Amino acid sequence: MKQLLLLVFVAMFTGLVAQDDYYNKVLNERFPADSPGGTAIIVKKGEVVYHKAFGKANLELDVDMTTDHIFRIGSITKQFTACAILKLAEEGKLSLDDEITKFLPKYPTKRKTITVEHLLNHTSGIASYTGLKKWDAETRKQNFTPQEMIDYFKNEPMDFDPGDAFRYNNSGYFLLGYIIEKASGMPYADYIESTFFKPLGMSSSSYDRTSVVIPNRAAGYEPGLLGVQNASFVSMTQPYAAGSLLSTTGDLNTWYQAVVSGKVVSRESLAKAHTPATLNTGDKTSYGFGWSLGELEGSPFFGHGGGINGFLTASTYLPEEEVFVAVFSNCNCHDPGAVANKLAVMAIGKYEERKTVELPEAMLASYVGKYELSPQFIITITRSGKQLKAQATGQSPIDLVAFKEHHFHHEQIGIKVRFNPDDDGKISSLTLFQNGERDAKRVE
Repeated sequence: MKQLLLLVFVAMFTGLVAQDDYYNKVLNERFPADSPGGTAIIVKKGEVVYHKAFGKANLELDVDMTTDHIFRIGSITKQFTACAILKLAEEGKLSLDDEITKFLPKYPTKRKTITVEHLLNHTSGIASYTGLKKWDAETRKQNFTPQEMIDYFKNEPMDFDPGDAFRYNNSGYFLLGYIIEKASGMPYADYIESTFFKPLGMSSSSYDRTSVVIPNRAAGYEPGLLGVQNASFVSMTQPYAAGSLLSTTGDLNTWYQAVVSGKVVSRESLAKAHTPATLNTGDKTSYGFGWSLGELEGSPFFGHGGGINGFLTASTYLPEEEVFVAVFSNCNCHDPGAVANKLAVMAIGKYEERKTVELPEAMLASYVGKYELSPQFIITITRSGKQLKAQATGQSPIDLVAFKEHHFHHEQIGIKVRFNPDDDGKISSLTLFQNGERDAKRVE
């Protein structure tokens, strides 16, 4: 009997080692030992099964990255902001249906009804300040009070009527931070730290104050003309409730476990946060309140990424398998999003190695055209010889690699595209697999 138990243990241990080898390979490729680095955590059913660091936390001092190093988490901050709003709503201090003028009486809404919920799910139509031409490198160095920052963008033209469309919006989450202050009577940073960080034991998490000495803070980097350079400066008064928090992958796991166990907001509130927004047209988005929503290889997930000067972050939770994955990077040169998705798919046993295949040029030519996900979002497919490219509205073109007939992917970004022929064999649509599955009809 002892021998049998020993054999079972050896088999289990060997399996774990093999799995770790896969994780190590993926992360070593993303974070070379002599470059800016990253940390990664994989958690199954509340148990940490993998937690490692790669590359350098500081290039100038030649400091190796550790799992204790602290990163700017960028837009993952939005989860905390959204949960703060939901908690205040549970306490009766605000309602998601409140018009924002209840808290900002002088805000110019252009005679439109803009609610707290519109801010939460990016459907307000308010212009995002991070997309304004005037928000340049010099502006980003300046300190703003919350009211001054609101004054900076409030008079910009609306992008669309509230509820008509989804457009990711940092102005909306900045306004939510101000609403938290008005409803709670506390500065945003103090509210988040006293309501979430301290009670949950997230001792490595805080609001980023640039001048404060923070032990284990990783340095941030970005691509430069001569290679990697120190990240350009941004006053952390500007990202505010949209992206100014610091944390570690370990602390973020603590946060996610608390969220899914009902320790942060009620399960009813969480269900609202994880429900896709419905537009005035009846169409649904792939975003709730502070979380992106979708599927990975058929498994539902909720999560969020972040990008801010010197740092990129990614996090995802698969509720059916109870798997959490986060990958942080201290350089805008190492996008962790596709890596986090790949680790998550590996962790649930659904990863499939895709070999590149070469398709006939005539077949590649049949895919060329424009495909409409929505009137505002067109995917244009072009071809240069044997290379197929895809370009979405407002984005740079990417190369698509075929792994079987009609099926393409871009592994670094973590997307798949399937071209769909009609009964006559002509390509009539494509299906985009990224944070879920969406069909785009061919329009040209």
